[in-house]
Amino acid sequence: MRSFRLKWLLSFTAAFLFALSALAQTPPVGQQQKIDDLVRLLQDPEVKAWLDSRKAESAPVTPASPAGNSSLARWEAGARERVNAVLTAIPAIPAEVTAAATRARREAAGRGYAPVFVIFGGLVAFGLAAEAVYRRFAARREALLGRLIPVGIFAGAMGIVFFAVEWPPLARVTLLAYLSAFILFRLAAALLSAAAMGSPLRRRLLILFGVISFAIATAAVGEPLGVSPEVSSAITYCFSVIGLLLGIEAVWSISDGSRAWKAARTAFLVVLWLIWCVNMKGLFWIGIYALVLPGILNAVGRVALSFTSDPGSLRGILVARGARAAVIAAAVGWLALVWHLNPDTLGQRDPMIAALFYGCLKSVLILVVADLLWQIARGWIDRTLRVSTGTTSLAPADAARRARFRTLLPIFRNALAVAVAVMAGLIVLAQLGVQIGPLIAGAGIFGVAIGFGSQTLVKDVINGVFYMLDDAFRVGEYIQAKDYKGTVESFSLRSVRLRHHRGPVFTVPFSELGAVENMSRDWVIDKFRITVGFDTDIDKARKLTKKVGAELIEDPELGQHFIEPLKMKGVEQFGDYGIVLSFAMTTVPGMQTYIRRKAYAKIREVFLANGIAFAQPTVQVGGDDKGGGAAAAAQAIRAQQAANTAAPAK
Repeated sequence: MRSFRLKWLLSFTAAFLFALSALAQTPPVGQQQKIDDLVRLLQDPEVKAWLDSRKAESAPVTPASPAGNSSLARWEAGARERVNAVLTAIPAIPAEVTAAATRARREAAGRGYAPVFVIFGGLVAFGLAAEAVYRRFAARREALLGRLIPVGIFAGAMGIVFFAVEWPPLARVTLLAYLSAFILFRLAAALLSAAAMGSPLRRRLLILFGVISFAIATAAVGEPLGVSPEVSSAITYCFSVIGLLLGIEAVWSISDGSRAWKAARTAFLVVLWLIWCVNMKGLFWIGIYALVLPGILNAVGRVALSFTSDPGSLRGILVARGARAAVIAAAVGWLALVWHLNPDTLGQRDPMIAALFYGCLKSVLILVVADLLWQIARGWIDRTLRVSTGTTSLAPADAARRARFRTLLPIFRNALAVAVAVMAGLIVLAQLGVQIGPLIAGAGIFGVAIGFGSQTLVKDVINGVFYMLDDAFRVGEYIQAKDYKGTVESFSLRSVRLRHHRGPVFTVPFSELGAVENMSRDWVIDKFRITVGFDTDIDKARKLTKKVGAELIEDPELGQHFIEPLKMKGVEQFGDYGIVLSFAMTTVPGMQTYIRRKAYAKIREVFLANGIAFAQPTVQVGGDDKGGGAAAAAQAIRAQQAANTAAPAK
């Protein structure tokens, strides 16, 4: 409640300050009549022409010197004359402002209207009343849109009343200027309230925006109210001094850093003010951009991201990057307008500087557009890569397509980055006046020379292109090429990165790969052998193996990796110690080793439980009597046991 009352108090205070420009003490009627007659006479075209001719005749003729005809000398003379005119006009500010305010008041009173400041206060009160009605029936929202809607209601209510009434000419111009300035002030207050900054900084920025808005409105109504251009310029310079003092106070009060850093910022502000005083408006705004544009871009980006839940989505990129691009485009447009409206500046006198300036502005827009396009393309590629990582629950065709995306998209992203950078650089050079035709031709010749000098590099790149076209391998697949084998981790334009299953990483140029053995494509037939005793029942072993295969298929962890179940193919050969049985199964690539280990364990368990012994190496001692040696050994053991039993009886 306290903040709401403070807001109303601030609004009424600002309205009162904006209305002060219409307040002035009315001079005596006779003196005012003389002033009006003099102003009307001075505005007569014939009188102006006669005064200009007399001024030209009375001007002393000075011999022209080569130095005086230079652009720098003419600019220096113009700047000196402008500063002298402002200093001369400063004492006349009170009289000129009083006369202008009286003129507007008399015109309004002559047509039956109240004074301008009363009308201004009434319009502001009506707008605040409409805003209060909206706040009474609408839910309070702390988001940026919730802060801007009341300002829109306030401006709309005042606009309806303003355009519905036929005001006197001078009152209409004055009201339009100061009402617009007050609306801009309210809009700045709403934006600053939503920005993430401290209260002292927000309060000082609000005061600065109020001074700037009031100064712009005062400068806009000067000519319609009959204020001379010299006095209008002097008023503008006085407001600029106030803005400079506010900036210096903010630097020393709330800015972080050492005293030397604060002194440097103060000197920078003073230099900017001096640049503005000598009418170098373009350089002045460039300095202002260097001072405040980074913070504005960060704030705009944060506010824009609040309107989207996924910053990495296409909408998030368009909102965040688009908002920043719009701010930069608006800054560039304003700089171009300021440059165009000040033809007497030093840079405008040199066509080369003017062409370079406009070329730099166009280059900034080109780079902003290129960055926006690149961010959109990179965001799409990154999202596709994130989606393509999980392929276990997909059909084989979809999994293969996503794996191909994971392989080709990083290469496409790198190539697109190079293409965007090269195209943007060439367009920027063209806008700066550089002839890019000879540059492109020279780059082509240089590229051919580089190609002849680095044939191995060209061979690597070309081989990589053909490997990609043939779809020889993809990211995540296990391959073997010559002495290199491992899982494909990533690509570059000239090499592939392989991770061996024991950990080492191979970076192999494409020209060194040769024939590639892909072990991760479609399916894998895994075969292994087990040796059992010569007395094993082969049919029983086959049935037990079939049972083991069925159990592996039914296993929730292993069953999804089978294409064909485990089977015993039959007797492979007769070994030295037993019969060699052959087994086979078909699985998805990469899982065969894990499934084989599980199969070994189950086969051992089932075979031993059903009396099937595994073959072991044995040594036979003796001649043809195969049982004699065993009998002799058994008799020797019994004799030894009897001797050990009789020994304690002695």
